[in-house]
Amino acid sequence: MKLITFTVPCYNSAAYMDHCIETLLPAGEEAEIILVDDGSKDDTGKIADAYAEKYPTIVRVIHQENGGHGEGVNQGIRNATGMYFKVVDSDDWLDGDALAKVMDVLRTQAAAEKPVDLVMANYVYEHVADNTRNIVDYTGILPEGRVFKWSEIGHFPPNKNILMHSVIYRTEVLRKSGMVLPKHTFYVDNIFVYQPLPEVENIYYLNLDLYRYFIGRDDQSVNEKNMIKRVDQQLRVTRIMMEAVDVYALPVTQDKLRAYMLNYFSMMMAISSIFLTLDGSPEAMEKRKQLWADLKAHDARLYRRCRFSVAEACNLPGWLGCKLSIGGYRIAQKLFKFN
Repeated sequence: MKLITFTVPCYNSAAYMDHCIETLLPAGEEAEIILVDDGSKDDTGKIADAYAEKYPTIVRVIHQENGGHGEGVNQGIRNATGMYFKVVDSDDWLDGDALAKVMDVLRTQAAAEKPVDLVMANYVYEHVADNTRNIVDYTGILPEGRVFKWSEIGHFPPNKNILMHSVIYRTEVLRKSGMVLPKHTFYVDNIFVYQPLPEVENIYYLNLDLYRYFIGRDDQSVNEKNMIKRVDQQLRVTRIMMEAVDVYALPVTQDKLRAYMLNYFSMMMAISSIFLTLDGSPEAMEKRKQLWADLKAHDARLYRRCRFSVAEACNLPGWLGCKLSIGGYRIAQKLFKFN
């Protein structure tokens, strides 16, 4: 068994995928790199095959019809032979020194009687527009350099949530969760860092800047105009998360996890409501109304929790409510460098 599987979903990634792959190769023979060619129309498939030919014991290639980022991740989970699993997008990369230290921890965990279910590290936003960077760490939120449980975590502020960039799951945890990401859908990373969490018992956090992520390009899914255009996909992801986990059924030992998941889901409701409000059309306003009605019908407790959380500020009625929702989004965008 390999120590870790890196899955790299690739779609028309020929211009930049080499850099990503080269930062993963130093993990050596203890790692496998699964390159998922998602129906690319450029030389992505050829580049992937060349790496597999050059590193046959490390790199594997899966060619598939276009299914979107989520199906690329699904393929990685289905085919992974590594004890641990990490997604690295083809336009991102890992820091070499940090990766070496992460591999040391994974070796220790692989030899442990009860290996941890989740390893976490920091990630870095590299801002294209002004050439600045924003390091997201979990100092003061998570214990550092040791195994811990959910009962020991602190409060996660909105700008330091658990994201795909920060997690390395034990592969069996992902499979046990039953998670299958939807095809042809953006924002599925939210499901990836939400649905498996109840299967996680033990965690290990390294205060290292491992993952590097460009943000601010016009073509990115988190670009504001793109999010308005793709709001139906945001709604799809939010509804999947709505039904994926019964947070109120979590045991007492996971009370802090429940609180975190409630806050995260409230944020998803807020984002959906905000971008429907930014759209502003009668159709969008009806979708916003229906989303909240669906949540109420699905779980009245969850509805009440979201309604009286910060998400409710994004669901206020009338002209003033719309102005407050949009204004709140603008402020949050500046505070958290969302875009």
